Amino acid sequence: MFDVCHAGLVLRAVLGVQLMLGLGMALAARDLPQWMAWVSSGTVVSLSGVLLWLLLICALQRQLARWPERWQWGLALLLGALCASLGWQLLSLASGEASSLFRLLSVALAGLAASAMLLYWLKQRQRAQRPADDLARLVELQARIRPHFLFNTLNTAIALVRIDPQRAEGVLEDLSELFRAALAETDAVVSLDAEVELARRYLDIEQLRHGARLRVGWQLDPAAGSARVPPLLLQPLVENAVRHGVEPNEQGGDVEIRTRARGSEVEILVSNTVQAPARQPGHGLALRNLRERLRLMHDVAARFELSPEAGRFTVRIVLPR
Repeated sequence: MFDVCHAGLVLRAVLGVQLMLGLGMALAARDLPQWMAWVSSGTVVSLSGVLLWLLLICALQRQLARWPERWQWGLALLLGALCASLGWQLLSLASGEASSLFRLLSVALAGLAASAMLLYWLKQRQRAQRPADDLARLVELQARIRPHFLFNTLNTAIALVRIDPQRAEGVLEDLSELFRAALAETDAVVSLDAEVELARRYLDIEQLRHGARLRVGWQLDPAAGSARVPPLLLQPLVENAVRHGVEPNEQGGDVEIRTRARGSEVEILVSNTVQAPARQPGHGLALRNLRERLRLMHDVAARFELSPEAGRFTVRIVLPR
């Protein structure tokens, strides 16, 4: 979830809480001596509470990382109230001051607020470090997709050139567009319309190879065409549909591509018929990579769902417009 087990972070957390304590006391103190006395007493509570809170979060961070977000916040806030209360008890033992119910509640609420600020800062710090890591992972994912994509399209082009040289010019034009997309910058973002056009070019090449065995259906919503998607989103899906839904079957198969705008979201469906098993069963790498790329680009705003049914396999993608 986040790393709180090093001295630099502990130092910044302690200084931040002490700064808030000093400013708060300055608002109520009538002069400098009173402010210094209050800060000295408050430091016993704040310093012991913050250090204990950080120690507990450090010890529990592996377990917290497996919990839902709301549970992480709930436990962190509860620990903040508890640690502040223990810090106050330490001050009470040292000073002999009695603890009223109002004071105990005030200290617990202060600890809860301080833990909320610390947790929010830790999560923001984690998110600030994520883009560089995500970019490196995105580069790796696209590098793994490219060979799979390029080798298959090159073999298709070679076969088509040998079978029907007169169509070679059109095929090579389509293939050049596929190369351009495959070699695009890793941080590029394209429209759904561009991805549909690329998928059309790929399916045109496959249509020449499979003939009537490949039956393609398009249901496209013009309002969905401007959605932002990562490059090579549709092409691996239609390639898998052809490989697993058409090639193994003597009668061929159907491939359907549908897009639809629904409010602030766009839905993409790619489905194919399934009869005989593929000659070379896949490992699901392309689907896992697509899921990961969508997560890196849209985080939780995107959904990637697989629906294997009797005689049909469907991939459903929902992402922001």
